[in-house]
Parts: sequence; C-alpha cells; structure tokens
Amino acid sequence: MLAQDLMTGPAITCHVNDSLDVAARKMWDADIGIVGVVNDDGKLTSVITDRDICIAAFTQGRALGDLLVNSAMATTLVTTAPEATITDVEHLMAKYQIRRIPIVDDEGTPIGIISMNDLAILCMRPDSAMKHGPSNVANTLAAVSEHRNPIQNAA
Repeated sequence: MLAQDLMTGPAITCHVNDSLDVAARKMWDADIGIVGVVNDDGKLTSVITDRDICIAAFTQGRALGDLLVNSAMATTLVTTAPEATITDVEHLMAKYQIRRIPIVDDEGTPIGIISMNDLAILCMRPDSAMKHGPSNVANTLAAVSEHRNPIQNAA
C-alpha cells in the first residue's frame, strides 16, 4: 500500500505569517491536532501542532491572536511522497519520532497527511495490506514515544 492510498486529504494548512488563533481555529473546525504551514507559494515549510500552540501561549504569555505561527512552528520538517510505501512512512515516523507525516507532491505542495491513528486503523482491518499488522504499528508507536532526554530518577 502507498501513502496516497492511506493519507487523509486535502491537507489543512495555514500561512507562516498567520496568527496562532487562525491555526487553532482550523484545528478546531477540522477536529485535528496538526496543520501544515505554507509560504506565499503554497509550499510546505513546516507544521504546527496543538501542543506547539499551547506551549507558545504559555511560554510567551500572550494571546494567540498576538502570536504568529512562525514563532511556534516546528523547526524540522519531515515529509514523504505519495508514492512512498506504508513501511517507508513507519520508518520515517520511528526514526524522527513523529506521530504524523505530511504528504507532499513533487513541487512541495501539501496534499495530505498520515497519522499513527491511520496506521492503527489500517492494521486492524481484516483486509489489511500491512505485512506485520499490529506488532509493527506497536513498534512504530514505541519508537515515536521513546523519551528523547530520559528523565533521571530522583535519588
């Protein structure tokens, strides 16, 4: 199975210079936790999550309407092509510890997204094309969820 067969689309996006309340409204309206961030040419430059928005509001102590998306968006962007296999998608998620991966066309325009939820739902379908089913999705989730900076146990 290919990314284009599983992705949710069309991609929901906001502009790099939108305020955070615009991004939050799009998430609320679409019942999602991430939107792509595009530049003036419509090319994907980053993503922003609901967590990014909350942390920015808390750390900067300002209203969402007073903060720009570019002040809170991700600094690293990992994407894949619609022709990528689901195995490729899982490898990228595990390697970069991301729960969602945007799908972009050859020009870098966002066309959809695949989330861990999509993988979990797919692997449980009776007609699933996933070779390793739930165990592989569980391994991917475990890799994504591993703490980057392990918390030290108090003595």
